[in-house]
Amino acid sequence: MIVPGYRDHPAEPWDPEAPVDPGEAEDFLRRCYVENPRLGPVEPRLAIVRAQIAATGGYVHTTEELSHGARMAWRNSSRCIGRLYWRSLQVLDRRRARTADEIFQLLVHHLQTAGGGREQGRVRPVISIFAPAQPGRPHARVHNDQLIRYAGYRTEDGGHVGDPAQIAFTEAMGRLGWRGKGEAFDILPLAIEVPGRPVRLYDLPERAILEVPLTHPEHGWFAELGLRWHAVPVISNMRLTIGGVSYPLAPFNGWYLGAEIGARNLADPGRYDMLPVVAQRLGLDTSRESSLWRDSALVELNRAVLWSFERAGVKITDHHTESQRFITHLRNEEKAGRPVPADWTWIVPPISGGLTPVFHRYYEELDLRPNFYPVDDARCPMRNH
Repeated sequence: MIVPGYRDHPAEPWDPEAPVDPGEAEDFLRRCYVENPRLGPVEPRLAIVRAQIAATGGYVHTTEELSHGARMAWRNSSRCIGRLYWRSLQVLDRRRARTADEIFQLLVHHLQTAGGGREQGRVRPVISIFAPAQPGRPHARVHNDQLIRYAGYRTEDGGHVGDPAQIAFTEAMGRLGWRGKGEAFDILPLAIEVPGRPVRLYDLPERAILEVPLTHPEHGWFAELGLRWHAVPVISNMRLTIGGVSYPLAPFNGWYLGAEIGARNLADPGRYDMLPVVAQRLGLDTSRESSLWRDSALVELNRAVLWSFERAGVKITDHHTESQRFITHLRNEEKAGRPVPADWTWIVPPISGGLTPVFHRYYEELDLRPNFYPVDDARCPMRNH
């Protein structure tokens, strides 16, 4: 199904050498101005944009277009269950920043604005949009996939400490001179690169980082595991595209779904792999799968995450509540005459999926724009080590 006024764009590889597609620019601007009548008639604006594209291969968004375009991109993100709040996204226009130092300071401000400061916890959706890509010109980028990630280290006995998913990146940081403590929750530096300059590393200040120590509402021994997690998940490896203009550096965040931490980051065998440890401390029978020891341990691990965040006053949501809210979003968008692209494999929670209302539905995986797209790792030197 294609709703009039929307185009189903194929998710083709991004060509940074290509000029802006005038058709995509017009498609966005017409919808933007329809959804924001206070902006006035769109035809005069279209005439200006067409002339800019013809002369330079691109055009410059107004502040209003940039803000609404970013919110539309969130609304169109098929893998996000939390889109009910798309209108509340706080957009920080950072297009004038050029140096690595400027970018770093603005990223620190992003974390503090989003609720990641030590005295905060009221997490809010924020996006910082830096300069757009220009056809044929290099652009600034942050090589981290999230602004806050924990390092991963190989050990001499063939094991690991920390997050195994970050071992390659941690080793790349080491080749650039960074040295971590070798502990399970060492925060990686930001690797920032701007045109004409080498990659620079920046350690995040404590004021920008809020972490939650994990405890359990019933099991006192859980605190002895020494687990914790950071409060604000800021994605930094997605390219934002609005009306044909690409913003390669546009880090954004919402707040955590508890299962992201408890059922993936801490539970996946390729991550912190805590289920065997939790099961052992619970005294579960791990000799056979039919005892469902993994399921029991997973529930307690997720209870600990939710309990700890709520007790610390840090915003988080559970998968049952957020699934209900996504159904509300579907209904709202249906009333507005807009399709809701959704990837079932991402929308359904990684724990108790069949108990949530999002499980028992079919979804359309439309590629609607504005939207976010993964950075092409093949173009990323930090990912080739």
